[in-house]
Amino acid sequence: MESKRNMIQPILFNQLVNWSVQYLLKSKVKYNQEYDLVNIGDFLTRNKTAVSIEDHKYYKRVTIKVRNGGVFLRDTEIGKNIGTKNQFLIKKGQFLLSKIDARNGAFGVVPEEVNGAIITGNFWTFDVDYSKINPHFLALITTTPEFISFCENASNGTTNRHYLQESSFLEQLIPLPPLEEQNSLVSSYKGKLALAIDQIRRAKELEHSIENYLFEVLKITKARANRRGKGLTIIKFHSLNLWGADKLLRGGNNSLLFSNKYANKKISEIADVNPRTDITKLKDSDQMSFIPMECVSDDFGEVIELRAGIKQTSKGYTKFQEGDLIWARITPCMQNGKSAIVKNLKNGFGYGSTEFHVIRNSKNNIDLEYLYHILRLNIVLQDAVNHFTGSAGQQRVPKSYLENLMIPVPPLRIQKEVSKNLFEIKEEIKKLNTQAEKNKQEALVEFEKQIFEQ
Repeated sequence: MESKRNMIQPILFNQLVNWSVQYLLKSKVKYNQEYDLVNIGDFLTRNKTAVSIEDHKYYKRVTIKVRNGGVFLRDTEIGKNIGTKNQFLIKKGQFLLSKIDARNGAFGVVPEEVNGAIITGNFWTFDVDYSKINPHFLALITTTPEFISFCENASNGTTNRHYLQESSFLEQLIPLPPLEEQNSLVSSYKGKLALAIDQIRRAKELEHSIENYLFEVLKITKARANRRGKGLTIIKFHSLNLWGADKLLRGGNNSLLFSNKYANKKISEIADVNPRTDITKLKDSDQMSFIPMECVSDDFGEVIELRAGIKQTSKGYTKFQEGDLIWARITPCMQNGKSAIVKNLKNGFGYGSTEFHVIRNSKNNIDLEYLYHILRLNIVLQDAVNHFTGSAGQQRVPKSYLENLMIPVPPLRIQKEVSKNLFEIKEEIKKLNTQAEKNKQEALVEFEKQIFEQ
């Protein structure tokens, strides 16, 4: 059979939006012929409202979740900690995309909570002609596999930095039903999505219950993560576990997780932080498991993929062994909760990102799964931010933070019971999130049936 690439493939002149052969051969989207095809640029206009970042002001920053996950507040940061000083403002109702992650479906409508936020040049924001299109309809279109395939073909750059080309995006044709029908399709999608939204809500409630459960069973006095402030700061002598004014002002005390019932100890007293991993008995060709940062789920706190590796290629990476706890130390991975206990490693050893801290239970004084739950608490992740070192955008939690963090240490029997209960809660959270994702996909499939040729 003759190869497809050797065959003549006619393309109508009025459908040409890009002269790239690869683009032309791969970007044909079979939309429902019932609807008129309209260039995206007919109803979106790029908005470049520039803003110069001032050191003393606070700014909201956003993130776009892939696969129609939506636009959310990432954080609020003071200007002096923001490296890129020339950015752009966004406002409610605009259409926002990530030019890097467009190929992963990173599109969305700007919600009220991030009105007035800032974006770098890696994001594009567009004003929407609401008389022609419902932007939520466009967001659904951009979520479909066909449109994501177009974005992949219309993106240029290296393997990890494919940038969507603005002209190709604005010239792309999409089906445009009458506005009333667009609204109906969006409403129908949201109706089917209601179950998923409820499941996500229940999962978040369970997530919030974890901290309350731990604080109750361990009799921890609720405390706020320490933040730098102006004026006089008084710290009791018996609460000191670090010397140095800078360390004390950033929270160098033991009150964060102080238990009124059990002994409180530094992590360094009960476990090893960043211990040496001895792989000298392995031959260069022996297998090891490779775990880069993207292979650790921030949602579920587990390794989602063990990649193949060998000892010879492990040089320069962080090394660990079966049963160790790996904990992301760099922003924003740390705040997102990228941590996991590594299991089923090839030959019992693995290597991964240099941005992992490794905690090992070599002293047998702690149930590492119990410590894992402690270190995923939001109050700990928030407090760790105040101990960052390094420049803006490359800030890391130092080893000393983990070593000196005081935690309650109940008897091992209690630790294991707590871990068991929390893993049961986390399994229910995972189940709800998985079901929600399935229902979201089913809602999208129903939408696609209306838009694409079957």
